[in-house]
Parts: sequence; C-alpha cells; structure tokens
Amino acid sequence: MKISVALGIAASLLAISAAEPPWQWQTFQGVRMDSHPLLLARFDRTYRYCLPEANYRGSPYPTHPWHVTALRSCMYRFGIVDRGAYSYPANRLFYRLY
Repeated sequence: MKISVALGIAASLLAISAAEPPWQWQTFQGVRMDSHPLLLARFDRTYRYCLPEANYRGSPYPTHPWHVTALRSCMYRFGIVDRGAYSYPANRLFYRLY
C-alpha cells in the first residue's frame, strides 16, 4: 500500500508542467494575466517574488517537479492560477487549445 501511494505521488509530480508565460496563468475569476497591463505588472511582481521561494522550497532547477510545485503554490497564494493545457494531465482531455 505504501509503495502504491509513493508511486502515485511520484507520477503526479512528473505530470506537472512549468507554465511560465503570462498567457498560461489566470486570476481566480478566470481573467488571463496578459489581458490587461495592470494584471501583467501584477504577474511580473508576483513571479519575481515567487521564483526565489521556488528555488529555496523546491529545487534550483526550473524543470524539476518540486520547483514547479513550489512555484505554483506561491502563485496560488497571490490569486494567480495556472491555466496551461498541460498543467494537469486531465486537462489534455477537456481543454481546447486555440
């Protein structure tokens, strides 16, 4: 049982993508971060704040799953949500790229 839980956690962390461009992030209300200059400035400030925290809490390598998880966690605290098509494995089935 413990092995299957550990494998599940490892598999879920490997499926996380690093969504760094502003068009892959949105507010809790669903507004894209690149839709307005004020939101874009807010994204830039938050990203600059969260990147060192992700390096410290996660990993210094930007493609490492722990780094991405720590970055998402920090961005969520500031009301910025990842909306990328590959942000979660289930999104590939239900998210349409346009």
